[in-house]
Amino acid sequence: MRKWLVIGLCLLAAACTKQGAEQSDVIRIGAAGPLTGDMAVFGQDQLNGMRLAVEEWNATGGVLGKKIVIVEGDDQRDPKQAVSAANKLVNDGVVGVVGHFNSNCSIPASAIYSKAGIPQISHGSTNPQYTEQGFDTAFRVCGRDDQQGKVAATFAATKLKAGRIAILHDKTTYGQGLAEEFRKGLGTVPQVILFEGVTVGEKDYSPVVTKITSLKPDLLFFGGIYVEGGLLIKQFKGVGGVAPFIGGDGIMSEELVKIGGPATDGTYATFGPDTKESPAAKGFNENYRKKYGEPGVYSVYAYDATHILLQAIKKSGSTEKKKLLENIKATDYQGALGRIQFDAKGDMKQSPYVVWKVEGGKFRQIK
Repeated sequence: MRKWLVIGLCLLAAACTKQGAEQSDVIRIGAAGPLTGDMAVFGQDQLNGMRLAVEEWNATGGVLGKKIVIVEGDDQRDPKQAVSAANKLVNDGVVGVVGHFNSNCSIPASAIYSKAGIPQISHGSTNPQYTEQGFDTAFRVCGRDDQQGKVAATFAATKLKAGRIAILHDKTTYGQGLAEEFRKGLGTVPQVILFEGVTVGEKDYSPVVTKITSLKPDLLFFGGIYVEGGLLIKQFKGVGGVAPFIGGDGIMSEELVKIGGPATDGTYATFGPDTKESPAAKGFNENYRKKYGEPGVYSVYAYDATHILLQAIKKSGSTEKKKLLENIKATDYQGALGRIQFDAKGDMKQSPYVVWKVEGGKFRQIK
């Protein structure tokens, strides 16, 4: 009996040793975001952008002579699930994470990554709090809500000449935070005639849109995601509302048009400059289209974030956490988005926002 026990233990040890050797032959990076659920469009855009970047590195030998593997962490845009996904990625041995997308997911998850000393590069979390916590592991390749809120407010006041503005938000960290930054950017003129939250997941917003219609606003701002945004626009126009909508990067998706239909024509959104015709993004766009079709608006952000992480690993000569973080902080990367450098907080040193408009069922840059 003892003989067989010893043999069994030896076989188990050999298997573990083999598994450890196999694990050491790869470098794992995490993809954290809403990979399933009602925001899976953004999650799949992220994954495809990351996959394209990883395929490019693996085609030339990987990094440090090892194959790169993506480990998925699905947060379903839920903060609690984001913490679980972050813990899973840490336990799975990832050396860095691209994500999360939603600010209310990135913020709680960032504490997990900080404790583990693992760099996190968000491609879509815009709430200022994310990089204001003092974590040296938190970075982002997108802008901040205090930046885009000001751009939207200036556009509303000077270009649209809106005198009476109604503001809605989805009560999330991102949505309410952006709405507050927009209101702050307006100052005392124009007049804010309503500032109110709606509940994520509701299908019938007739009470609030009817109320807004009676107030006769010149413009309606929405801080939130395309899921609720599309419904609000459709239902507002359905009860006789005529004022245009403006929102942030969260509504920048063709899904908004699918949900809201023709009522979305004339809707404005703040986002980064168009990269589809940018010379810097030409290679990305061509290669992405060959593999996955038309890029989503955040595909290129995830693509560049992945390249920055892998470039830092290469420069470090290892996955040692301290060296890796030092090299990410020192990033000077010329990517599909243009030049990317980080400030002391982990924000981009330059993050231009422009205004887009839905025309003929498509978002088109107008500023």
